[in-house]
Order: sequence, then structure tokens, then C-alpha cells
Amino acid sequence: MRVLVTGWPSFVNGEATAGDVLAMEAVRQALSDAGVPCDLAWSPVFRPGGMSLAEADPHRYTHLVFACGPVMGEPVRQLHQRYAHCRRVAVGVSVIDPHDPAVLGFDEVLARDGGGLEPRLDLAAEVPVPDVPVVGVVLAPGQPEYGSRRRHEQVEEELTGWLNARDCARVPIDTRLDPYGWRNAGTAAQVEALIRRLDLVVTTRLHGLVLALKNGVPALAVDPVEGGAKVEAQARAWGWPAVVTARSGKPVLDPAALERQWEWCLAGRAAAAAWDLRPDTKPLLTDDLLDLLDLREDQAG
Repeated sequence: MRVLVTGWPSFVNGEATAGDVLAMEAVRQALSDAGVPCDLAWSPVFRPGGMSLAEADPHRYTHLVFACGPVMGEPVRQLHQRYAHCRRVAVGVSVIDPHDPAVLGFDEVLARDGGGLEPRLDLAAEVPVPDVPVVGVVLAPGQPEYGSRRRHEQVEEELTGWLNARDCARVPIDTRLDPYGWRNAGTAAQVEALIRRLDLVVTTRLHGLVLALKNGVPALAVDPVEGGAKVEAQARAWGWPAVVTARSGKPVLDPAALERQWEWCLAGRAAAAAWDLRPDTKPLLTDDLLDLLDLREDQAG
């Protein structure tokens, strides 16, 4: 006996959602707990290096399970043809049309909804997952005012590629306000509310650094100007050590420095240091502004 576990993430042109993947993992766990050997088939687009349907020899399996998603379409019908000798079961699926050949091809269907049955809990709810840091990513635009020292495009390419290899939940944040579209914040308070709930901010933008530290959130600041400019200067103004500056040559960012600052920022010491830097009780401007406007005497009077 050996079971092949499939789902929409198994198809080359399928869609791999978090729920689909967790449902397949739930089936794997249930079979493993019962001592039943199984393999999971993954699209090579989604998971290069994993076993694909093309590599899953039909003669190796006695059973096939299809997990999650709607039971419909040519890819599902092709499973019935390729694994015709297997006992085929669909679990945790949506049945749109009970008479669809994709549905009728299964020996048993345990639906989460549809088919006139009472809905069941989705399989994704059964799988525990490890906690990962939630990281806001705030990127600066080109900033042509820095002329030949600009390294914004190279920095963004290297930084986002590096971030993509980190195990974290990445949240893109744009500090530009948009009162008309729902994707961007409409007020500064909305931006800060989002930042306040993060574990870390990675930013090439000055205000990404400032708003993170203002709210007691560690920031990995990357200055995209060769030799450093306003981002690096602002880090010095705060006394914040987690800053990496663009350099000449390739790569423009030092991966070892990024890794070192990343590890420090996600340690407890960085969170405590950022919390202590919050300027809640520190007037940043009042005295200087009164002096600049020559209003000190008026204020005293």
C-alpha cells in the first residue's frame, strides 16, 4: 500500500494557496500517524526539487487522495485517467457540480461544502505551523537628487532577493498616503498602526527607520546611496546600530553584514533597545523652533 497525495498545488498550471498546501500536509500527517506510507506531488513551478506528478509512477501507488479546492476541470479529470487503477478519494473539497466527471471519477468524496451536505471544517485548520517573524518592507524610490551615488535599483534587487530567502512573513509598506485607494494607508496613523504590529522593519527609506523606532520596533536600515546619506545619518542621530550602507562594485550590499544585522534585530536585545528609544517624553523640536523663530522672549512674556 502507498498513497499519492495531490491537490491543486500538484498541477503545473495550478494555484498553490496556503490553504491548499496545508490541506495536503494534513492528509500526509493523518496517513503518517496511521503508519501508511505516502508521497506528495508538487508542481515543479511551485516547489522545484519536489516530486512532480510526471515523476509519480502510477504503478507505485494503490491509492490517490485529492485534497482541498474545487473538484472540477481537466487537470482533475486527467488524474482519474493516469491513476485509474488506484482507489481515488477527494477530501476537504468544494463540490460545485455533483455531476461533473471530475467529481464522479472519485470512489469517495468527503466534501467541506456543496453536494447538499452540511459544511465541514477545512483541513487547513488541522495543521500546526511554526511561528515566523512578521517583517515590514519599506523601499525608497529612485531619489535622483543623489546623482551618481544612487544605488537604489541595485540595492532593491539585492535586498529583495536576499529577503526572499529569509523565512519570514513579508509585508510591503508604502509610506505614501492615498485617501482614495484601499491598498495604501490614508493617514499617518494608519501607517504607524501597521508598523507597531511588526516584529521588524527592513527599509531603504528614512521614514521607514524613523517610524519603526518611534514605535519601538527594530529596523534594519539600508542606505541606498553609496557611502551613506540621510538613512545612515538618521540611524546615527538615533544611535541605532543596525544599518548597512551601499558600496561601490558588485554586490553593492554586503550579505554578511545584512545577515549579522538581521540576526541582531530579531534578538530580544534589539527589541528592548528600540523600545527604549521611543521619544514619547523627549521634545524633539520645541526649543529649537522657538529659537529659530526668535520667539523665546514672546513665549516667556
